[in-house]
Amino acid sequence: MARDYYEILGVARDADEAALKSAFRKKAMEHHPDRNQGDGDAEGRFKEVNEAYSVLSDANKRAAYDRYGHAGVNGQQGGFGGGRGGAGFDNVEDIFSEMFGDIFGGGGRRPQGPQRGADVRFDYEISLEQAYTGADVEINVPTTLTCEVCDGTGAKAGSKPQTCHTCGGQGRVRSTNGFFAVERTCPTCNGQGQVIKDPCTNCRGHGQVRADRKLNVRIPAGVDDGARIRLTGEGQAGTRGGPKGDLYIFLSVAEHDLFERDGLDLHCSIPVAMATAVLGGNIEVPCLMGGAGCDGQCKLEVAIPEGAQTGHKVKIKGKGMPALNGRQKGDLLVELFVETPTRLNARQKELMREFATLAEEEQNSQSQGFMKKAKRFWEDITGAAAQ
Repeated sequence: MARDYYEILGVARDADEAALKSAFRKKAMEHHPDRNQGDGDAEGRFKEVNEAYSVLSDANKRAAYDRYGHAGVNGQQGGFGGGRGGAGFDNVEDIFSEMFGDIFGGGGRRPQGPQRGADVRFDYEISLEQAYTGADVEINVPTTLTCEVCDGTGAKAGSKPQTCHTCGGQGRVRSTNGFFAVERTCPTCNGQGQVIKDPCTNCRGHGQVRADRKLNVRIPAGVDDGARIRLTGEGQAGTRGGPKGDLYIFLSVAEHDLFERDGLDLHCSIPVAMATAVLGGNIEVPCLMGGAGCDGQCKLEVAIPEGAQTGHKVKIKGKGMPALNGRQKGDLLVELFVETPTRLNARQKELMREFATLAEEEQNSQSQGFMKKAKRFWEDITGAAAQ
């Protein structure tokens, strides 16, 4: 799957041209295969850097990429190369041709056969309810499609691409100057090996067009932040008859007004009247039931024990999130916080004073423990001051 171009170059999204060029040269030198002997992935990283710079250094491509991601620039650059009019380079040698004057020869050529389309990343946010029950959603994905007018050839109907006369279809030209052999991308066909004399008016010679695709996607129950759904063959169109890439949907779960998720468990804070906390009783709490077996009310009755304190938790087994692709379910943890009344009438205040007088004779365990610790603290302070 294609990585973010700004991440590849290690620059901020508002980086200017000078910062881009500086980062590009640094990364290109760092990942050059000749400086990473024995590292089979070096050339791949080098080409990633080249591709990223070829897009971000072009104002139009960069604007399209910022808006649509990789789908916005597909067809404007060829694979890892700079493409038609791009600012990038086509292979390992081209970067040194740019920086050091084309004194390095050799190297391969751009692939001529069918090439697989790029993978596409699509971020999608779902609700906690959708994550709990699963859901069928419709998404609009910006991507590239094979041009139906020219069938992906890029040439106008009745014509076809012709072999480049400059490079003979090789995509590269070579010249010698004394002891030096210089090989570079063919300037006529930009390394394609073919030229389009009469381009298709629909795709302007690219063989692909940008469009939004509507797809129906099943979100399985139990998904969490970062879950990934792969749709094979729903990515960008391939070139020269190559297969499509894949679509990767990255899910994020929106914050909920009532519940917080912790793995499979759900947490919910519930206010409890002071009288209920003191005397005990039953309260109703919300739950994410939904789906089969839901009574439509999505609430449960919970027993509050006498003398319940703020922070007391009640566990309701099996009312949490379902496990992805499993039968296990988490728990619903209800945390109580006791509400202190703020607007009392005269009679209520009289009763509270009477209650306070009676309560002075019987402190609860927390009060007794606190007072003992406070007494020791004050004795230590006064003792130290006396010395």
